[in-house]
Amino acid sequence: MAGLHKLLVCGVGLIGGSFALALKAAGDIEEVVGIGRSRATLDEAVRLGVIDRRAEDWNDALADADLVLLAMPVGQMEAVMLEIAPRLSARTLVTDGGSTKRDVVAAAYRALGHKVAQFVPGHPIAGAEKSGVAAAAADLYQGRRVVLTPLPENAPDAVARVRAAWEACGAEVSELAPDAHDRTFAAVSHLPHLLAFALVHEFAGRPDSGQLFGFAAGGFRDFTRIASSHPEMWRDICVANRAPLIEELDAYLAELLRARVLLAGADGTALQAMFAKARAARDAWLEAAEPPGE
Repeated sequence: MAGLHKLLVCGVGLIGGSFALALKAAGDIEEVVGIGRSRATLDEAVRLGVIDRRAEDWNDALADADLVLLAMPVGQMEAVMLEIAPRLSARTLVTDGGSTKRDVVAAAYRALGHKVAQFVPGHPIAGAEKSGVAAAAADLYQGRRVVLTPLPENAPDAVARVRAAWEACGAEVSELAPDAHDRTFAAVSHLPHLLAFALVHEFAGRPDSGQLFGFAAGGFRDFTRIASSHPEMWRDICVANRAPLIEELDAYLAELLRARVLLAGADGTALQAMFAKARAARDAWLEAAEPPGE
C-alpha cells in the first residue's frame, strides 16, 4: 500500500478523478486536494466526493503533499511544472498520466531542473471515450495496465512509491523506456484514435451525412467509439508524438492501398486470406488478454 497523507491532483477529470477515487476506495489516502483551470469543475469534484477540497493557490496545493498527479493534457504540463518547481519540497513526488512520454520527460528536465529526480513519469492505459470529472470511477484502473517510464535520476524508492500508488488502485504496473513507450502507443492507441476521428469527420462533411449516420449501426459505433474522446487531449497527443504516429499512418496507408488493389481486382481469395489472418491475430490477442473464466 502507498500509505499517502495528501494527494494533489492537477486537472481533476477522468484520469485524475479516478485516481483519487481509487485511492480513497482503497483507504490509502487521507486527503485529496484539486487544482485546475476551472473553479466550476473543482466545485463539482468536491460535490461528487472526488476531491476533499480545491486549493486556493499553488502554495496551499503543494503544502505537505506526498504525491502530485499531473492529469491535464500533455501540452499544458510544462507550464504547470514551472509553477510547482519552486514550491516543491524534497518529500513530494510528482507523476503524470500523459499518453506521450518523450515530450513530457523533456519538459520535466527543462522545468524542474535539479528537482527532476522527484518526477516519475507514468501512463495509465485506462482511458474512456467520455471525459470530465463526472466520468471518473473508482474501479477505472482495476486490472488495467499502467506504464512507468522512470528517469535515470529517479531513486528506486521514488519509483516504488509511485508504483505502490497505482497498485493500490488495482492496476498492473510495468516499465518501458520513454522512446519505446511512444513508438508502441503510436501504433496501438494514437493511430486508432486518429483513424476514428478522421472517419467520423469525413462522414460529417458529406452532403448526405444525416442519412449515413441515420443508418449507421453497431459496426460503425464500435469502430468509432473513441472518436468521442477529448479533442484537446488528443490534439496534444498527436502533435507531441507525430513522428512515430506518421510512421504508423504511412504503414496503414500502404496496407489500405494493398486492400484497394485486391478489391479493384475482385481478388476474393486474397481478401479472405487477409481477413482470416486478421481475425486469427485479433482472437489470439483477446484470448491472451482475458483472465481465465471470463
